[in-house]
Amino acid sequence: MSTNDSPSPSTPALPRVAVVTGGSRGIGRAVSLELARSGLAVAVNYARDAASAEETVKTITAGGRRAVAVRADVADEHAVAALFDRTEREFGGVDVVVNCAGRLALSSIADLDLAVLDAVHRTNIRGTFVVAREAARRLRSGGSFLGVSTSVVGTRFPAYGAYVASKAAVESITLILARELRGRDITVNTVAPGPTATDLFLDGKTPEEIDRLAKAAPLERLGSPEDIARVAAFLTGPAGHWVNGQVLRANGGMV
Repeated sequence: MSTNDSPSPSTPALPRVAVVTGGSRGIGRAVSLELARSGLAVAVNYARDAASAEETVKTITAGGRRAVAVRADVADEHAVAALFDRTEREFGGVDVVVNCAGRLALSSIADLDLAVLDAVHRTNIRGTFVVAREAARRLRSGGSFLGVSTSVVGTRFPAYGAYVASKAAVESITLILARELRGRDITVNTVAPGPTATDLFLDGKTPEEIDRLAKAAPLERLGSPEDIARVAAFLTGPAGHWVNGQVLRANGGMV
């Protein structure tokens, strides 16, 4: 047998790499952990809570996976570019981006402080656009971008006007991006959770309000962050790669 005919040793496949914004708490933390369990290296982005981000990284690395915590304001294009730069230096590239970073404020439209409106839209609209733009520039072939909306876009609960306006924009941005990335083998979808038991959701609500919202879906419970994380892992993984340009309402059947 000639040298050229000799079988070459197999090269182990490099792990896929994910950036999860807002990855230190709530749904973002659950997504970070779920993607790590699926074998991805994870850049856990956070804005302020470094301790929670480091705890998320510690949990991932304790399971034998790779992770790093990276601070960045998702609405700051320079910080987001640095987040992707750091991820590429640490892990070699980016295959999955899940934009969980978000801000919620409840108020009737008549009483809404416009400064609050600007803050919500800065994180939820500008932040989504900035992260999606960087993802469009950096994602490798076979990759996925996942935005996060809310099922309240459909239910239209009172007091959610500013939040729903921002999340309706998220859905539009992601659906357009899916079409703009034609030919690159990159999927773009959005998951729209229903009421989910996170600190963001529970804050400021009475037990009666929480119970009412829990019973709004036919399954009669709140979603868990893990429920949403499993959907995110499907939509950004090989099994979900034929799903593209869609909004999936993960809400237990809430209309």
